[in-house]
Amino acid sequence: MKLQLQNLSLQYNNKASLFQNVNLTIESGDFVIIKGPSGSGKSSLLRLINRLQEPTGGTLLIDDKTLTDYDVTQIRRRIGYVQQTPVVFDDTVRNNLLLPFTYKTASEITKPNDTVLQEKLTAYLLKDISLDDRALELSVGQKQRLALIRTLLVNPEILLCDEPTSALDPESRTIVERELEHINQTAQVTIILVTHIDFSTQEITPKTYTLTPNGLT
Repeated sequence: MKLQLQNLSLQYNNKASLFQNVNLTIESGDFVIIKGPSGSGKSSLLRLINRLQEPTGGTLLIDDKTLTDYDVTQIRRRIGYVQQTPVVFDDTVRNNLLLPFTYKTASEITKPNDTVLQEKLTAYLLKDISLDDRALELSVGQKQRLALIRTLLVNPEILLCDEPTSALDPESRTIVERELEHINQTAQVTIILVTHIDFSTQEITPKTYTLTPNGLT
């Protein structure tokens, strides 16, 4: 899946543009990091890509077809989004992880059993968490990892990550960084990651950009 951002701009309530003239081509399998100061619009840029917001100018294309020509539900199935504030609901860890499989868009994907789910938790240093635990009682860092696992279970083609390691301790941060690098390399999942901290990789050199009011540098 190729993603193209052409002269994107975003403006709120007739104020000065948050950003404008954002141009970027992201090929399938790319690993892209977007940096910038707080309030520069990094999170908003991810929301535009996932169609949670609409740009005030410019065009987004997927495989040379305008994003708005696609069904929005299918777009959100193909483009996973892990928000900075993890979204969990008041139910078990198991049911939070299996939430995407309650939707029709995931009907062709095999639903993981408890063994697979527990293996995923263990891989993210969450082995002490039971599938029957209440998700709302987890720490913010644990919720972040839970949200990431849930998104990856449905095999997105593009993964949008908004500060996915911001609430993690160094050991957990390293685990998440290695896993993102692994799925990028082995499954060719395109990753677009917003972060304000250094992101460590071992086998790849991410394409790194800084978001400014006048575009990407």
